[in-house]
Formats: sequence, C-alpha cells, structure tokens
Amino acid sequence: MIDINESVMQFLLAFVVVGPLLGAVAALLPAPPGLKGKSPEQAVLRHGVTVTGAILVAAIVLALGFDHDHPSKMQATTDISWIPALDVRIHLGIDGISLPLLVLTALLSFLCALYSYFKPPTGPSPKAFVALLLLLESGTLATFAVLDLLLFFLAFEMVLIPMYFLIARWGGEGRTRAAWKFILFTLLGSVVMLLGLLLIGIKAGTFDMVALATDNGRSLTASVQVIAVLAIGLGLAVKTPMWPLHSWLPDAHTAAPTVGSVLLAGVLLKMGTYGFVRILLPVAPHGFHTFAPYLAAFAVVGIIYGSLACLALAKQGAKGDLKRLIAYSSVGHMGFVLLGIATMTPTGVNGALFANIAHGLITGLLFFLVGALKDRTGTTDLDTLAEETGAALYGKAPRLGGLLAFAAVASLGLPGLAGFWGEMLALFGSFEPAADLSRPAFLTFMAIGAFGTLLTAAYMLIVVRRVCMGGTEQELPKLADVHGYEFAAWTPLVALTVLAGLWPKALLGLTDPAVQQLLAGGSR
Repeated sequence: MIDINESVMQFLLAFVVVGPLLGAVAALLPAPPGLKGKSPEQAVLRHGVTVTGAILVAAIVLALGFDHDHPSKMQATTDISWIPALDVRIHLGIDGISLPLLVLTALLSFLCALYSYFKPPTGPSPKAFVALLLLLESGTLATFAVLDLLLFFLAFEMVLIPMYFLIARWGGEGRTRAAWKFILFTLLGSVVMLLGLLLIGIKAGTFDMVALATDNGRSLTASVQVIAVLAIGLGLAVKTPMWPLHSWLPDAHTAAPTVGSVLLAGVLLKMGTYGFVRILLPVAPHGFHTFAPYLAAFAVVGIIYGSLACLALAKQGAKGDLKRLIAYSSVGHMGFVLLGIATMTPTGVNGALFANIAHGLITGLLFFLVGALKDRTGTTDLDTLAEETGAALYGKAPRLGGLLAFAAVASLGLPGLAGFWGEMLALFGSFEPAADLSRPAFLTFMAIGAFGTLLTAAYMLIVVRRVCMGGTEQELPKLADVHGYEFAAWTPLVALTVLAGLWPKALLGLTDPAVQQLLAGGSR
C-alpha cells in the first residue's frame, strides 16, 4: 500500500469511471488523439489501447492507494447532488467488495483492446468498434463504483447498447438473432428491476446505497422488502444469468466476436451477482431471507443443467461448438456464485465474490484461446477441431494446447488454481447457512453442487482429450503457435489465476471485512 492523498484517490476513481467515456467520444472524432499509425484504422485501435491502458494504470494506483487495513470502509468517495428533487446524487466510492471487480474490468478491457490492435476486428468501421468497447468499459466500471440506486440502474443499462452492436455488427453466424435475444431479455429484466429500485427509494426516502445498507431494511416493511427483492432479483438474475433465464447467453457467446465473449463472460455477468451482494443483501435482508432457499434451488439446478449441457456438447459426434460449451459452463459456474450468496453467510458470500473474480480470469482466458483456435482453423466445432488438429493440439501447437489444458483444469476447480476456492467456499457456506434458513435443504443443495463439480471435471477433461490429445499419425500441417501479442494478452490471466489459487488471502483479505460489515448492517 502507498500513501495517496484522499483528493487524488477521488480524482483517480472519477477518471476510471469517466475516462473511457471521454475516450469513446474522442475515438469518433475525425483525427482521434491516439498514437499515430500507418492508417486511420491503426491509429484508432492504438487510441483504444492507450485509453484502456491509462484506465488500467489508474485502477492499479487506486488499488495501491487503497487502505487495506480498513477494506470495509468506503474510500475515494465523491458525493455531489445531481437531481435534488429526487435526492439523486453522483455518489462514487469503493470498498473491498468493489475494488477487485474494478481492477478486473480495467484489466480485461485493456487486454481486449491490445488483442484487437494486433488482430483487428473484421467488419464495419474500427472507429465504431473502439468507441463501443470504451463505452462498454465505462458502463461496467461505473456499475461497480456508483453508490446511488438510480445511477446504478443507468450504469447497468449503459452496457447493453454497446454489447448489442458488438454482437450484431462484428459477430459471426446468427449474430442478429443472438443480439436481439440478448437485448430483449436484459431490457425486460431491467424494466422490472427499475420498479423495485424505485419502490425502495420511495419507501426509504433515499436512493443512497450506503445509507440504505446502514439502515439494513429497518425503514422498509416486510412486504415492501419481499416485492423489491422479487423485482430487483429478476432483473439481476437475467444478467447473471440464472437458470432458467439463461437462454440468451449461449447464443450471445457463440455469435459474439472474441473480445465480446471475453468481456461478456469476464465482467458483464458479474454485474448481476454484484447487485445481489451490494443491494439486496444489506438493503432488504428480510425479503432476501424469504427468497434465499429458492435462489439456492435455482442455483444448483443451473449447476447441474449447465454441466449436463456441456457434457452433451462435448460428446463425440454431438456437433458440439466449443464456444457454446464454454458459455454453458458459465451457467454452472455462476450457479456456484448464486449458491454462495443465497447462504447469507460471510463464508458463502466471500466464496461468491472469489468465484466471480476467478470466473472472469479463467473464462476470459478460455474465450481468448477459443478465438485463437478459430482464427487458425476457421471453426469452433469440436469434431472439426479434432480433425484439423489431428486430435493432438499438443503436437501441432504445443504452447496453445498447454494453455488450453491449463485453462480447462483451472475451470474445473483444480486445487492450487483460482477456480477452486470460490466454489469450495460456496459449498462450505451451504453446510452452515444463515440462521433460520433450512439446514437440511442447504445440505441437499451442497450435495447437488458437489456432484456438479464432478460433472464439470468430466466435460472439461473430455474437451482436453478430444482437442489436445489423441496422437493420430495424420500428416496435417502444423498450426501457428502462440503469437507474441497473444502471449502478452494471456499471460496476466494465467499469472493471476495461479496467484489467486496459491494466495487466496490476497483477495479474501479485501472482501471478508467488507462482507462481514455488509451482513451486519451496512458499510459506513
């Protein structure tokens, strides 16, 4: 930790939130103020790398200046009146819950911009692509930094339009249908969520999330809490996505360009689960307690459903698409996140937050790798990939095969890697849920979730065997191995996956005090 003046911290957080938005506007200017390139297209792509790089540096400095001795305290806060008639304020701040998500978003956005510079998107104007990428980053960062319910809703919705166009204009086969399905599902969920947010703000007399968390639901009647949790929870569940509201996700991932899939899995899915922790748990605890067993039940169904869908896609001759398989795996992984939150215990919620970060790192890496395979072979179909690689990617492109195997075993939760701790803590939280929650029910959910980890191992190992191993003697041309720019984009994800697995305290030390205080009655 380094000692940084509070006013500097405030500026850094404001810059992290607003900087990408200003960069998006600048990208559309006739001569974007990025570094000069050999062509206007190269210049605007360099502009994207420059802006996202500056945001990442600011986020890292913010993390270094964060008071790690008091992670439950809101830091770098800005609180300015915006709409006095509604008492809506421009209220920004970070604590141990939001800081890791902020840094993850800045990192993945930079890596996507760097990847796109060396592997430019095929499609319409690069100017529009970079502007949409930066707009998406700004909305996601704002979601994790704002502390006003209406600002949270605006930031939450801000990401929908850029993601829609990234899929619709730069996506692959079926992109138009997938983009419309994505926007319709999320917009319908958001309308219901807005009604719940307005209900809380009107009944409590404030939209300030810190004040509402500190009040801990005392100014809201039990019926208001139940209605609010149902409405807001539905909107958040669509974005998570929770089974059975997940059906937009496989289509969106399959059709999206590589960087779109990385950002969708790495950061957009986290917005929904973050809302459960930041808003529903502390603001409407009674209402959340009512729905917690149902949330846990849907979560474990999602775990099993996602794993069985992946197994079906992984089977030989099943015409399985690797991108679609990884998308379905996200349904299962996010099920563990929801299960941890549903326990309403520090152990379970910390596990959910850890699993969020781990999923962002590992699944982001998986989508990068699948994108690289598609660039080299022209397909993500598992049967075709097995033919193109001679069922032995290790021999055709050993570093690429090794990275794919690493990401697969990290995703299945191998001890010592990041994927292990979040899911285990979610299961431990289910073993001893919060008071007044049915322990027999949660023990059942724990057993089902544990069985889901076995299914996850099964389908991931099948994928590794089919794509990376096999060792046929076919004389197939070697595939290009990992390029320098790919190595630069993927190395941070590999390193952080190992670091988080070997040293979980680095993350849990941030989240645990904040979670303890949030569950006890809000952060101050």
